[in-house]
Amino acid sequence: MESAASRALIEPRRSKKDVLLPTDAFIVFTAEDMNRMKAQVASARRVQRLFLSDVVLCDGEGPSFALVGPVIGAPQAVLVLEKMIVLGVRRVIAYGWCGSIQPQVSIGDVVIPEGAHCDEGTSAHYPIPGAPAPCASLVQRLEAALRSSANLTVHKGSVWSTDAPYRETEEKVRFFQQKGVLAVEMEMSALFTVAAFRAIDLAGILVVSDDLSRFTWRHGFRDPRFQQTRKHLPPLLCRLF
Repeated sequence: MESAASRALIEPRRSKKDVLLPTDAFIVFTAEDMNRMKAQVASARRVQRLFLSDVVLCDGEGPSFALVGPVIGAPQAVLVLEKMIVLGVRRVIAYGWCGSIQPQVSIGDVVIPEGAHCDEGTSAHYPIPGAPAPCASLVQRLEAALRSSANLTVHKGSVWSTDAPYRETEEKVRFFQQKGVLAVEMEMSALFTVAAFRAIDLAGILVVSDDLSRFTWRHGFRDPRFQQTRKHLPPLLCRLF
């Protein structure tokens, strides 16, 4: 229980112009992946903006869900998630990219985070007990959907969330490698923390876009396997809700 002195002076609120959202939603980190997700749903339509992110409502013949993005970094991701919760969202899948820090995790593989090591500045402002973690039932649903596809290589494990991609040093990579951490990205620890603080369900799915596992940077943004995985995922994800 927060004390009066530690209570936030500004809380997320619904304005008169805000559109209520379905219970289920995706936070999509990149604009291109947002467009690929929208293309799966004939009824997809943009309804508003939240902190520079589009909110797309998908409410055709199947279950309704929202797509929200793009977002980059923990502060924007948390601003967006907080407002989504106020507008009715209670179950979220975050979909983005990550960099491998383990040799067995290759460009084009998929990582399902089971936890996140916090090296970003947003999470510390949310007092939660224990380490941030995803919703176990959502992780199970994601894993079942992805492992049904022979086209995907899926890893489960922890990730390292950082605010500073240009300060991913050899020392830090070695440190997290030795802990068995699979990959580095920018948002998951903060999203897990806020989900726990606000008592909603959230899980993540990340496509490996680059590789730091051998202490040099190898990007895979044009790698055919990375591109193919990102084309393969949207129809699988859109069937989860």
